[in-house]
Amino acid sequence: MLDFHGIIFAYYATPELGELVSKRTAASLPFCGRYRLIDFSLSSMANAGIRDVGVIMQRDYQSLLDHIGSGKAWDMSRKSGGLRILPPFGLPEYHTGNYSGTMEALNAVAEYIRDIPQKHIVLLLGDMCANIDLRPVMEQHLRSGAPITAICTDSNTDDTHHRYVLGDNGFVSAILCDRRGGGEGYASLEGYIIEKSTLLELMDECDARNLHQFHRDAMTAYLSRGGEMDLYVHPGYARIVRSVSAYYEANRDMLDAEKRHQLFPADRPVRTRAHEGVSTYYGVGAHSKNSLVGDNCIIEGELDNCIVFSGVRIEEGAKLENCIIMRGCVVEKNVRMANVIADKDCIFSENTMLIGSAKLPTVVPKGKQL
Repeated sequence: MLDFHGIIFAYYATPELGELVSKRTAASLPFCGRYRLIDFSLSSMANAGIRDVGVIMQRDYQSLLDHIGSGKAWDMSRKSGGLRILPPFGLPEYHTGNYSGTMEALNAVAEYIRDIPQKHIVLLLGDMCANIDLRPVMEQHLRSGAPITAICTDSNTDDTHHRYVLGDNGFVSAILCDRRGGGEGYASLEGYIIEKSTLLELMDECDARNLHQFHRDAMTAYLSRGGEMDLYVHPGYARIVRSVSAYYEANRDMLDAEKRHQLFPADRPVRTRAHEGVSTYYGVGAHSKNSLVGDNCIIEGELDNCIVFSGVRIEEGAKLENCIIMRGCVVEKNVRMANVIADKDCIFSENTMLIGSAKLPTVVPKGKQL
């Protein structure tokens, strides 16, 4: 039996995601035609043999609950252990707002963590778009003897992130918070393997001092007093989705075959809730160029560099370029759209024209009729 337990943070959504998270958390955002963002962290754990996983939630989680259910799709539906949903049952009654940070979220489920039988805990984000092979991470963690192993990437990103710097001894020597682009060290994917005893010590310390931030408070203090932290560099595609532009770019990255292969390797499948549907129908005048189209669609118009989820209808004469069209949308005749993200069940009336920016695409809220 693996001595590892998983925890996934799915309790928040940044304001920069706007209308996309008005009724859902970032972890339940649809992705790449058939998935949700949380599928990547759940699948990473399942592929590594981790079957006991807690998902920390707080609000707007109905969509996420509908998706993950009992965890059967990830082989986590068990009589003992398995997938556990963790609402904020450890907060005082007067606390009605959002968690102020990851340490507060962890302390809200402190009793659950104290009862975890495994020695090591794997912490992953629910809004991380990365297929991490956790097996070598776990092996390196055990081999190094360090209480904490940080999962990072050597890819540069313009998104705000934290960076870890390695010292001469091979362990992390410093953390650089809130950086953009490249620079010294490695960009954190905010994934960790940490000994349960160490995590509880950090939680108790932050709780006693009323500190809420995992990196700025807990990790900075841990490193400043000489705590040992190893570092693992994830070699594949990785992105944390915390803005509309990041969501749009991550989806469009999947139109690149190499990046798609890195995120969906054959030996580490990304599992998701199954939606049974018939094959997509393409009309006589349909045209699809470099696009990903889900099942149960009717395509009679033209698609260019688009991602289309299942159950979508694109009528004759419609032309879509660089668009993300979610489940159940209808695009009527002669519609022109470019750089648009259409949430579920939108209807675009005949002859509508909607053009967004490649840097900041237009978002059409769920159920909107134009």
